Amino acid sequence: MIVKSVAMQAYQNALKAQQSAYSGATSAFKKQESPVNSFTDTLQSSLEKVNDMQERKMSMVESFAAGESTNVHELMIQLQKAGLAMNMTSAVRNKILAGYQELTKMQF
Repeated sequence: MIVKSVAMQAYQNALKAQQSAYSGATSAFKKQESPVNSFTDTLQSSLEKVNDMQERKMSMVESFAAGESTNVHELMIQLQKAGLAMNMTSAVRNKILAGYQELTKMQF
């Protein structure tokens, strides 16, 4: 019958269009994948940020002590940020050391 062949042809055309769109979409996703940062890279970038905060804190303290800046609010905010960042860094360091010590205690 003519109706069956037309319907079958439309179905096959739609299936081909869907497959070509799907293959194009998957290739687009594969191209956009970004490399995953390793633990070392993440840790290093975090330490650099903490160091930058500490340097900024010191420069603001020196500026305030020299009388160049009178903005006490910004100075106190920076002191708190740097202190919190240092506390978090030492907490992460302590957890890493505790994990390492647990690994060295294990017997294989």
